[in-house]
Amino acid sequence: MIIVISNPTPITKEASLINQLFDEGLSVFHLRKPDSSAQEVVLLLQEIDPIHYSKIALHSHHYLAKSFGINRLHYTEASRKQLTEVVFSEHNVDNILSTSIHSIEDHQNLGGHFSYAFLSPVFNSISKPEYHAVEFDLTKIEKNSATKLIALGGINETNCHKAYNMGFDGIALLGAIWNSENKIETFKQIAQICAKEKVELAI
Repeated sequence: MIIVISNPTPITKEASLINQLFDEGLSVFHLRKPDSSAQEVVLLLQEIDPIHYSKIALHSHHYLAKSFGINRLHYTEASRKQLTEVVFSEHNVDNILSTSIHSIEDHQNLGGHFSYAFLSPVFNSISKPEYHAVEFDLTKIEKNSATKLIALGGINETNCHKAYNMGFDGIALLGAIWNSENKIETFKQIAQICAKEKVELAI
Protein backbone atom coordinates (compact mmCIF):
# COMPACT_ATOMS: atom_id res chain seq x y z
CA MET A 1 0.00 0.00 0.00
CA ILE A 2 1.21 3.48 -0.89
CA ILE A 3 -0.04 6.47 1.10
CA VAL A 4 0.71 10.11 0.37
CA ILE A 5 0.53 12.63 3.20
CA SER A 6 -0.35 16.19 2.24
CA ASN A 7 2.10 19.03 2.41
CA PRO A 8 1.50 20.59 5.84
CA THR A 9 0.95 24.04 4.33
CA PRO A 10 -1.09 25.00 1.23
CA ILE A 11 0.61 24.78 -2.15
CA THR A 12 -0.27 25.98 -5.63
CA LYS A 13 -2.88 23.88 -7.48
CA GLU A 14 -2.98 21.47 -4.54
CA ALA A 15 -6.40 19.95 -5.25
CA SER A 16 -5.47 19.37 -8.87
CA LEU A 17 -2.30 17.54 -7.82
CA ILE A 18 -4.25 15.43 -5.34
CA ASN A 19 -6.77 14.47 -8.03
CA GLN A 20 -3.92 13.53 -10.36
CA LEU A 21 -2.32 11.35 -7.70
CA PHE A 22 -5.60 9.47 -7.26
CA ASP A 23 -5.93 9.12 -11.03
CA GLU A 24 -2.47 7.51 -11.05
CA GLY A 25 -3.59 4.87 -8.55
CA LEU A 26 -2.92 6.41 -5.14
CA SER A 27 -4.48 4.14 -2.50
CA VAL A 28 -4.99 6.58 0.37
CA PHE A 29 -4.35 10.28 0.85
CA HIS A 30 -3.83 11.67 4.35
CA LEU A 31 -5.00 15.26 4.68
CA ARG A 32 -2.72 16.72 7.33
CA LYS A 33 -2.88 20.49 7.72
CA PRO A 34 -1.98 21.14 11.38
CA ASP A 35 -2.27 24.92 11.09
CA SER A 36 -5.30 25.09 8.79
CA SER A 37 -8.75 26.08 9.98
CA ALA A 38 -11.79 23.89 9.40
CA GLN A 39 -12.92 26.28 6.68
CA GLU A 40 -9.59 25.98 4.87
CA VAL A 41 -9.84 22.19 4.99
CA VAL A 42 -13.41 22.39 3.67
CA LEU A 43 -12.35 24.59 0.75
CA LEU A 44 -9.62 22.12 -0.21
CA LEU A 45 -11.96 19.13 0.04
CA GLN A 46 -14.53 20.88 -2.13
CA GLU A 47 -11.95 21.10 -4.92
CA ILE A 48 -11.16 17.38 -4.78
CA ASP A 49 -13.28 15.05 -6.89
CA PRO A 50 -15.91 13.54 -4.53
CA ILE A 51 -15.27 10.11 -6.06
CA HIS A 52 -12.03 10.10 -4.04
CA TYR A 53 -13.45 11.04 -0.62
CA SER A 54 -13.52 7.41 0.55
CA LYS A 55 -9.73 7.32 0.07
CA ILE A 56 -9.03 10.41 2.17
CA ALA A 57 -8.04 10.30 5.85
CA LEU A 58 -8.53 13.39 8.00
CA HIS A 59 -5.89 14.27 10.59
CA SER A 60 -7.91 17.07 12.16
CA HIS A 61 -11.42 18.53 12.21
CA HIS A 62 -12.79 14.99 12.30
CA TYR A 63 -16.34 16.27 12.60
CA LEU A 64 -16.17 17.25 8.92
CA ALA A 65 -15.84 13.62 7.84
CA LYS A 66 -19.51 12.68 7.80
CA SER A 67 -20.61 15.59 5.61
CA PHE A 68 -18.03 14.61 2.99
CA GLY A 69 -18.62 10.87 3.17
CA ILE A 70 -15.15 10.35 4.62
CA ASN A 71 -14.69 7.31 6.86
CA ARG A 72 -10.94 7.45 7.52
CA LEU A 73 -9.74 9.23 10.67
CA HIS A 74 -6.13 9.61 11.74
CA TYR A 75 -4.99 10.29 15.30
CA THR A 76 -1.64 11.81 16.11
CA GLU A 77 0.33 10.26 18.92
CA ALA A 78 -0.67 13.14 21.22
CA SER A 79 -4.37 13.02 20.40
CA ARG A 80 -4.45 9.22 20.76
CA LYS A 81 -3.08 9.42 24.27
CA GLN A 82 -5.68 12.01 25.28
CA LEU A 83 -8.72 9.98 24.25
CA THR A 84 -10.32 7.03 25.99
CA GLU A 85 -10.87 3.47 24.84
CA VAL A 86 -14.60 4.24 24.73
CA VAL A 87 -14.08 7.02 22.19
CA PHE A 88 -12.02 4.79 19.93
CA SER A 89 -14.58 2.01 20.20
CA GLU A 90 -17.33 4.39 19.12
CA HIS A 91 -15.30 5.78 16.22
CA ASN A 92 -14.25 2.32 15.15
CA VAL A 93 -17.81 1.24 14.28
CA ASP A 94 -18.08 2.92 10.88
CA ASN A 95 -14.58 4.26 10.34
CA ILE A 96 -11.08 3.13 9.41
CA LEU A 97 -8.76 4.46 12.10
CA SER A 98 -5.02 5.06 11.85
CA THR A 99 -2.44 6.60 14.15
CA SER A 100 1.23 7.54 14.48
CA ILE A 101 3.81 5.74 16.60
CA HIS A 102 7.54 5.99 17.13
CA SER A 103 8.42 2.69 18.78
CA ILE A 104 7.60 -1.01 18.62
CA GLU A 105 6.36 -0.79 22.19
CA ASP A 106 3.76 1.76 21.10
CA HIS A 107 2.50 -0.70 18.49
CA GLN A 108 2.12 -3.41 21.11
CA ASN A 109 -0.05 -1.10 23.24
CA LEU A 110 -2.44 0.09 20.53
CA GLY A 111 -5.21 -2.40 21.12
CA GLY A 112 -7.43 -3.43 18.24
CA HIS A 113 -8.83 -0.06 17.20
CA PHE A 114 -6.41 0.91 14.44
CA SER A 115 -6.20 -0.57 10.95
CA TYR A 116 -2.69 0.74 10.44
CA ALA A 117 -0.06 2.91 12.08
CA PHE A 118 2.71 5.12 10.74
CA LEU A 119 6.04 4.12 12.28
CA SER A 120 8.77 6.71 11.89
CA PRO A 121 11.41 7.73 11.14
CA VAL A 122 12.47 4.68 9.09
CA PHE A 123 15.02 6.62 7.04
CA ASN A 124 16.43 10.11 7.51
CA SER A 125 13.51 12.48 6.98
CA ILE A 126 13.31 14.50 3.76
CA SER A 127 10.90 17.14 5.04
CA LYS A 128 12.43 17.34 8.56
CA PRO A 129 16.25 17.08 8.29
CA GLU A 130 16.58 16.89 12.08
CA TYR A 131 14.64 13.58 12.13
CA HIS A 132 17.16 10.77 11.79
CA ALA A 133 16.47 7.12 11.07
CA VAL A 134 15.79 4.69 13.89
CA GLU A 135 16.58 1.00 13.55
CA PHE A 136 13.29 -0.74 14.33
CA ASP A 137 13.21 -4.45 15.11
CA LEU A 138 10.03 -5.60 13.39
CA THR A 139 10.56 -9.19 14.52
CA LYS A 140 8.96 -8.09 17.80
CA ILE A 141 5.67 -7.39 16.01
CA GLU A 142 3.07 -10.12 16.40
CA LYS A 143 2.40 -11.72 13.02
CA ASN A 144 -1.34 -11.74 13.58
CA SER A 145 -1.51 -8.10 14.68
CA ALA A 146 -4.63 -6.31 13.45
CA THR A 147 -2.68 -3.07 13.06
CA LYS A 148 -0.56 -2.98 9.91
CA LEU A 149 2.69 -1.03 9.93
CA ILE A 150 3.31 1.76 7.42
CA ALA A 151 6.86 3.02 7.03
CA LEU A 152 7.24 6.81 7.21
CA GLY A 153 10.25 9.07 7.07
CA GLY A 154 12.75 9.64 4.28
CA ILE A 155 11.11 7.24 1.81
CA ASN A 156 11.81 7.94 -1.86
CA GLU A 157 12.44 6.15 -5.15
CA THR A 158 15.88 4.93 -4.02
CA ASN A 159 14.83 3.16 -0.83
CA CYS A 160 11.07 2.48 -1.01
CA HIS A 161 11.64 -1.21 -1.72
CA LYS A 162 13.83 -1.52 1.37
CA ALA A 163 10.89 -0.70 3.62
CA TYR A 164 9.01 -3.75 2.37
CA ASN A 165 12.12 -5.90 2.69
CA MET A 166 12.29 -4.77 6.33
CA GLY A 167 8.81 -6.17 6.90
CA PHE A 168 6.55 -3.12 6.61
CA ASP A 169 3.07 -3.54 5.14
CA GLY A 170 3.18 -0.28 3.21
CA ILE A 171 4.89 3.08 2.79
CA ALA A 172 3.89 6.70 3.33
CA LEU A 173 5.34 9.47 1.16
CA LEU A 174 5.65 13.11 2.12
CA GLY A 175 8.87 14.98 1.30
CA ALA A 176 9.64 12.76 -1.70
CA ILE A 177 6.45 14.03 -3.37
CA TRP A 178 6.09 17.63 -2.25
CA ASN A 179 9.78 18.52 -2.57
CA SER A 180 9.91 17.09 -6.08
CA GLU A 181 9.85 19.34 -9.13
CA ASN A 182 7.59 16.80 -10.87
CA LYS A 183 5.38 15.43 -8.12
CA ILE A 184 3.20 13.18 -10.26
CA GLU A 185 6.12 11.58 -12.09
CA THR A 186 7.89 10.94 -8.80
CA PHE A 187 4.82 9.19 -7.44
CA LYS A 188 4.48 7.11 -10.62
CA GLN A 189 8.14 6.09 -10.42
CA ILE A 190 7.81 4.94 -6.82
CA ALA A 191 4.54 3.13 -7.59
CA GLN A 192 6.20 1.29 -10.47
CA ILE A 193 9.09 0.20 -8.27
CA CYS A 194 6.67 -1.15 -5.67
CA ALA A 195 4.62 -2.94 -8.32
CA LYS A 196 7.75 -4.65 -9.67
CA GLU A 197 8.51 -5.88 -6.18
CA LYS A 198 4.92 -7.19 -5.94
CA VAL A 199 4.53 -5.41 -2.65
CA GLU A 200 1.29 -3.50 -3.20
CA LEU A 201 -1.03 -4.38 -0.30
CA ALA A 202 -4.60 -3.31 0.41
CA ILE A 203 -5.71 -1.87 3.72
